[in-house]
Amino acid sequence: MSSTSGKIRVLIVDDSASVRMTLSEIIGSDPQLEVMATAADPYVAVERIRQEVPDVMFLDIELPRMDGLTFLRKIMSQRPIPVVICSSLAEAGSETLMQALEAGAVDVVAKPRVDTTQFLQESRMRICDAAKAAAHAKFRGIKKAPPPPVNVEAKLTADAIIPPLSEARAASLRARQPETDPIICIGASTGGTEALRDVLEKLPAGTPPIVIVQHMPEKFTAAFARRLNNLCAIQVKEAEDGDVLLPGRALIAPGNQHLVLHRTGTRYSVGIVDGPHVSRHRPSVDVLFRSAAQVAGKNAMGVILTGMGDDGARGLLEMRQAGSHTVAQDEETSVVFGMPKEAIQRGAAVRTVPLGRVAHEIETYARSAHRLGSS
Repeated sequence: MSSTSGKIRVLIVDDSASVRMTLSEIIGSDPQLEVMATAADPYVAVERIRQEVPDVMFLDIELPRMDGLTFLRKIMSQRPIPVVICSSLAEAGSETLMQALEAGAVDVVAKPRVDTTQFLQESRMRICDAAKAAAHAKFRGIKKAPPPPVNVEAKLTADAIIPPLSEARAASLRARQPETDPIICIGASTGGTEALRDVLEKLPAGTPPIVIVQHMPEKFTAAFARRLNNLCAIQVKEAEDGDVLLPGRALIAPGNQHLVLHRTGTRYSVGIVDGPHVSRHRPSVDVLFRSAAQVAGKNAMGVILTGMGDDGARGLLEMRQAGSHTVAQDEETSVVFGMPKEAIQRGAAVRTVPLGRVAHEIETYARSAHRLGSS
């Protein structure tokens, strides 16, 4: 960062004066961030950027004089800047947000909600975390500084949603676990939307069932799933409570809700669960991975992709300890090497591979699991 204070400098582009003010207050409250400038439209934003290039830009999609998507594409073709889309996320506009991520935006957040203290607190956490992640993202071939150490603020673990098992209970489950068809669990955050597309597009229609947690706001995951469904040989849909896991289908956790696995006999289904943020996220990768460790164990594969922070690292370790095959994306191909790095350092990953090899790892695991199951 070129700021003399060492803080991450943020440019806010939104036509609403109240949103600019609220975002400025939220961002300014974090000691690692500062608001460099605000702009009511892209033309004013360009003048601000000419004076000083920000580390991160928060950009609305619906703007006067030039829409945010057009402005984003111009910025990315001329002077790439890490961009976080900040939107009201109406369902009708969610397809546009998908296009923004494909155009180079590194994350999307909902406009801050100030109607209750809890919503304001959650907005503050999500917005500040997104700014920090974006500032350390690699994109368009530009390497950024490595992400800072994981936030040590008090945060809830998966215990808040799923009680941990005692050593004796875990050992008993491992010993009695029946062979089932394999399942794949994937967790991702910053940069994950494009990483998931890379993985899922390569998988054949007969791939084992997949469950995914991608950190993103509500009202956006359905559009994300629809877009992937149009691109992939497998079916992709936003998960609904009680959905059964089926070969050739991927279920994506709905934004702002946790997703857990259930097993009845040899069949798996998902549950959609309300509850507090876990590892600063809802949905949380740790919650999904813990549930997979407890109900699937050796019948599951866990994959952790690009993202800031450490969500999923503990859960992936629990999966490995339960007998799951576990994989982490490598540093070179991660937009932000935070979540995979934490998992690797904890000894949670059996293998570390580049993004382009993740689909191959899944196919190799599936063939191996089917051979073992039929022998």
